[in-house]
Amino acid sequence: MSVASPLVLKSLREQVYHHLRRLMSGGEIQPGAFINQDELATRLGVSRTPLRDALLQLEAEGFVAILPRRGVRVQALTVEDVRHMYEVVGALEGAAVLSAFPSLGRGELATLRRLNRDMKKALLADDFDRYYDRNLAFHDVFLDRCGNEQLVRIVRRLKQRLYDWPRRRGFVKEWELASLEEHAAFTRLVAEGDATGAADHLRDVHWSFPVQEPFIRRYYFADPPRGDEG
Repeated sequence: MSVASPLVLKSLREQVYHHLRRLMSGGEIQPGAFINQDELATRLGVSRTPLRDALLQLEAEGFVAILPRRGVRVQALTVEDVRHMYEVVGALEGAAVLSAFPSLGRGELATLRRLNRDMKKALLADDFDRYYDRNLAFHDVFLDRCGNEQLVRIVRRLKQRLYDWPRRRGFVKEWELASLEEHAAFTRLVAEGDATGAADHLRDVHWSFPVQEPFIRRYYFADPPRGDEG
């Protein structure tokens, strides 16, 4: 009797890749766990080839490690991982702002302000998913206008690694409140026409590991944050 597969027939490698991403972001496969390839291939109703190809892609992106004679392990974030990702994202988003700045007009400013208000409402409602989505959308206002697809691809992959592996559905509210203030300061710099100041603010404050480290340690490396914390 054939095994029913949760995948649709498209690119099997792509489908397996996204299925594994969903399992990891949902916490069904935890960081540090080993993936049983035979069991997973049977469960998905696919051969080992698309599964292997998907795992190779995940390894290239830093999400898993393929260990000879040991199997495939989901990579847990370390403090140094987060430090390095913040440095890269800060530098790239700063560059994106400088490139996108001529395209940031009244409409974009209105969007930045609206998204920051929406983030505050989501925070007050303990709606983590809405807060997270609006936060990404805020940064996408300038990322989508920077004209550098390679830069945007790298930034988004690193954010997925930071936020979705797995996604922690809770707040460190002091951090989110500080982030709202940082977004507001960034928006003011854009409104004032200060491209360099806006780029520096993203790199040296918003994505600064030394500035954000106390919150990072609480969020990633302490007990799971609670929705009513703060």
